[in-house]
Amino acid sequence: MLVDWEDAGGVARRVSIDSLRAVLSGLGFDCDNAGQCADSLARLHAGVADACCVVDAGTPLTGFEGRGRLTLESGTAIDVRPGDPARAIGYHRLEHAGGEIELIVAPPRGVGIEPAERLWGTAVQLYSLRGGGAIGDFAALADFAGEAARAGADALMLSPVHALFTADPGRYSPYSPSSRRFLNPWYAPVDTADPGGELIDWQAAVDARMAALRRDFAAQHETPAFAAYLASAGADLKRHALFEALFAHFGTRGWQDWPAAYHDPAGDAASAFAREHAGEIDFHLYAQWRAEQGLARAADAASDMRIGLVTDIAVGIDVGGSHAWTAGDELMLGIGIGAPPDAFQAAGQNWGITSFSPFALRTKHYRPFIDLLRSAMAHAGGIRIDHALGLRRLWVVPNGASPLDGAYLRQPEDELLRLIALESVRAGAIVIGEDLGVVPPGLREALDDRGILGMRVLPFERTKDCGFVAAADYDAGVAAMTSTHDLAPVAGWWRGTDVEWRAELAGEASDLAPRAKEREAFWTAAVGAGVAEGPPPDAPDAAVDAAVAFIAATPARLAIVPVEDLLGVDQAPNLPGTVDEHPNWRRRLPAPAAELFARPEVAARIDRIIKGRGR
Repeated sequence: MLVDWEDAGGVARRVSIDSLRAVLSGLGFDCDNAGQCADSLARLHAGVADACCVVDAGTPLTGFEGRGRLTLESGTAIDVRPGDPARAIGYHRLEHAGGEIELIVAPPRGVGIEPAERLWGTAVQLYSLRGGGAIGDFAALADFAGEAARAGADALMLSPVHALFTADPGRYSPYSPSSRRFLNPWYAPVDTADPGGELIDWQAAVDARMAALRRDFAAQHETPAFAAYLASAGADLKRHALFEALFAHFGTRGWQDWPAAYHDPAGDAASAFAREHAGEIDFHLYAQWRAEQGLARAADAASDMRIGLVTDIAVGIDVGGSHAWTAGDELMLGIGIGAPPDAFQAAGQNWGITSFSPFALRTKHYRPFIDLLRSAMAHAGGIRIDHALGLRRLWVVPNGASPLDGAYLRQPEDELLRLIALESVRAGAIVIGEDLGVVPPGLREALDDRGILGMRVLPFERTKDCGFVAAADYDAGVAAMTSTHDLAPVAGWWRGTDVEWRAELAGEASDLAPRAKEREAFWTAAVGAGVAEGPPPDAPDAAVDAAVAFIAATPARLAIVPVEDLLGVDQAPNLPGTVDEHPNWRRRLPAPAAELFARPEVAARIDRIIKGRGR
């Protein structure tokens, strides 16, 4: 725990004793009196003593005396002594006179982009795609990936495809999943009608898609292919399917509202339910199977790209969801995660989600984190880690407390970074870390050392005199982007659409004067980069063209232009800090992929990117 920390304004802060007690109790370490403190310390030390070492290749072996027997992941066994270097990367077992150590050996860096390469790609909110009925699905993603590949893109970044709450279409935020290990069956390819419109009606869309999936299940659940899938399904997947069936049965917000007998996934009540509703559980397994098939086909459509699909790992999960029910001991169930007070949210933020307990990760030899990485990389050429600052520390808030009463909780950063590098190499996948916000000193350097690309987003790259960082001065080992899903696209930023939204929600008149100065500052930088000329335009099209070319001109190894900026639209997918006030996660693209990429303005912007990348 970080008792002393520095806020966004550089002011030194100290966590109060009461807040520390509340956070520790929320983590399962009661400390209201001396006896509780002693018990909590004993449990903590017992967990840390569980032998697992995550080291870099070449690190001298320690923790034992005399001769040891190292069994490599390949099955090869070799004799070792203390001080011998750990050579082969992978997951090994070291036996010695005093016991056994699980030895995980990581490469120095993950898979990267060569310095001479200057790649580019686009990003898309999967649900926004046309061609999959009322919402985009993995078939529509395959179409989009194929068009992007033919246009010369090297990468396609996605919004998260994690499992949400299948029976509750009202919970459609991709960043509040039920489980990050499994897929959202709403994206399984099925035939449904497209009702048209610019915004998604999630209730109607999900009802139609799940009804179509059930029809498919009735027709195909006895096929040999699905039988083989059922036979290979692991225990974790089966428990997830059981959760889905129970969640639909009880119709509540989360498993905590179920009758107490069902809180234990291995208990008699849940086991009896599984036997009595075997067909329903098979349906949810079928939905996962269809989703996996669809994502695999989309990855195949992207296989001509240098990188391919880049999937997104959300920073946390809903405490009422599948992961918390099936493996709650891996999580901080008494804690929410969020952000401390800053210039945008004076009261701080509690995102209503939680994540892995750092203590549980150690005692479980980091298997939950490894499984998460592997699931995200299964059909991808890259992953994006949401809120990568959480690899070092997370702002944690005890349940029921104000974000102001939170604290920074340290994470096992070195071990997590080593595991990311190891799984990146094993999967052949690049890693992008969202290093935005109040970045701890040295974190960006640590990410870069491991080959993890940081993110440099155009509106945030500013100089001390309120100008814009020159294109030539961008870092090389990053993904440079025109915008993100939480920001107005360039056209909206130019118009001040985001400013007007905020003012309307606050019941105030919008003040566009500060944005006008920012526009002038960006245009000056664009002219300096040679991607614009003349005075700043009133209409946004030329500004979008300039922003696209500006990002392409940077030395960043990967330039990402979201599809909203290829199109020049002005509305953001999400407005942080809102739920129902803004149509978050509901906006649809204006046409199917083939029509979008055939548009002259899109083709012209892609041509600007390709030329800017020196291709």
